[in-house]
Amino acid sequence: MLQDLRSEGDVNLSRLHTVWQNKLQETEASRFLERDKSQYLHQSLSTPCLDVLDRAEGVYLYAKSGKKYIDFHGNNVHQLGHKNPYIVDRIKTQMDVLPFSPRRFTNEPAIECAEKLASLMPSDLNRVLFAPAGTLAVGIALKLARVVTGKYKVVSVWDAFHGASMDAIAVGGEAQFRAGIGPLFPGVERIPPPMLYRGVFETDNDSIYADYLEYVVQKEGDIGAFIIETIRNTDVQIPSLAYWKRVREICDKYNILLILDEIPIAFGRSGKMFAFEHFGIEPDIICIGKGMGGGIFPMAGIVVRESFNIAKDISLGHYTHEKSPLGCVATLATIEYIEQNNILLKVQEDQAYIKERLDTLQSMYSSIGDVRGIGALWGIELVKDRKTKEPASDLAETILYRCLDNGLSFKVSKGNIIQLSPPLTISKKELDTSFDILRNAFKSSIN
Repeated sequence: MLQDLRSEGDVNLSRLHTVWQNKLQETEASRFLERDKSQYLHQSLSTPCLDVLDRAEGVYLYAKSGKKYIDFHGNNVHQLGHKNPYIVDRIKTQMDVLPFSPRRFTNEPAIECAEKLASLMPSDLNRVLFAPAGTLAVGIALKLARVVTGKYKVVSVWDAFHGASMDAIAVGGEAQFRAGIGPLFPGVERIPPPMLYRGVFETDNDSIYADYLEYVVQKEGDIGAFIIETIRNTDVQIPSLAYWKRVREICDKYNILLILDEIPIAFGRSGKMFAFEHFGIEPDIICIGKGMGGGIFPMAGIVVRESFNIAKDISLGHYTHEKSPLGCVATLATIEYIEQNNILLKVQEDQAYIKERLDTLQSMYSSIGDVRGIGALWGIELVKDRKTKEPASDLAETILYRCLDNGLSFKVSKGNIIQLSPPLTISKKELDTSFDILRNAFKSSIN
């Protein structure tokens, strides 16, 4: 049962989490953790918490326990590091002028932000709508797809994560998020995800997974949209060029909208501003968020084709912070910082170095199955045996807590995938320190 509980990065229901909390009993963090635990609803993946943060800066989190963590998790909002001065200054300036805009009005930052996003997109992807969270952006996309196509059925893939709201878990593929919830909205068909990536984009050994999409469309009929993560963030699954070409062909053939979820990976994490740029395809709708707000302001949204601007009689989003001046300024500052500081080129250079470090680690330990990644998003699969691929979840959790002990925080996905998502601004020295901590954790956990 614990294997299932840890399937999506869970660290607060296990024995090692209890051991960790006991270690903090003599620190200042302990009483704050007790107060937190006594007030917040307890839930998997969250409360009870690991530590109490005081401040954050750059790649570091500083806690009341006295610990300092290099943040390789960040809930994917920390693309440009914590408390990025450029973004902070822009938000502070905006706060003195117009911190909030009621929905019936617009404002200059909102207009400029929409224009900037449209300028980054190919062809006629130039209509936007903003929301305060990625899961809400997914909901807007699903509603718009019904309006545009007149069809309510949607195809998604198993193991995908699109958010935690009722509509998002209805199309999501993570069973943990649907467990015990009961009936969700109908019309969702799920197909297997492409999972044969072994480190080379150009291989086509996963294109057969796209054929499942055509099979379902032919058998089920009345499919309006296919929603999928361009690159699956949680356990870092990267489809091939052939897969994406085939998917785009199928969507065009059957008039299906391709909705790409890039909420955790847009804005540079893959080494491109948007991950779909790697594959030579265009989405019909793209969902973005998380790092969009510069790690400060909750900001998300969708960008869609011009021809989809046909829902004037329907409230697609109707969210209070739909045209937030602060959120739009944060987004503009994020994009400007990426462009002005050549962050995309830096991420591409870091990719080669990270791969080198992880390949060396893999050569040292037979418990490492796949090592896969792109840009500043990497996954290390831990197995009991490379042939059988049996997950080594206990080992993954042991390594996690040893890394936390020594100042490195990351996510564990599916129980046995160490997921590494450092800030894109991380220095070479900070990367070295992080990988030294990881290597030492493997050494002390296995030898």
